[in-house]
Amino acid sequence: MPRRLVLMLAMVLVASMAVVQVRHESRLRFAELQGHHAERDALNTEWGKLLLEEGAWSQHRRVEAMAHSRLGMNTPDPAHASVIHARAGATP
Repeated sequence: MPRRLVLMLAMVLVASMAVVQVRHESRLRFAELQGHHAERDALNTEWGKLLLEEGAWSQHRRVEAMAHSRLGMNTPDPAHASVIHARAGATP
């Protein structure tokens, strides 16, 4: 009978050590997950800022002003503009 008791005690000891190890691993993984969440949030914030910046740089008014000032381009006079209609199935 004492032999069985010692065996059971050893099994309980091994199981308790396994529980401690698993909980430690769980805490490490959770901390790692929290770090990834923080990184994701920072990247999402940066992405939003980049989208706003892209919108600001691509505004029609700004593009038109840059074309006028840097390239000397102007909006053509409607009297000199013509519309060309392409036929269906025509290649460019």
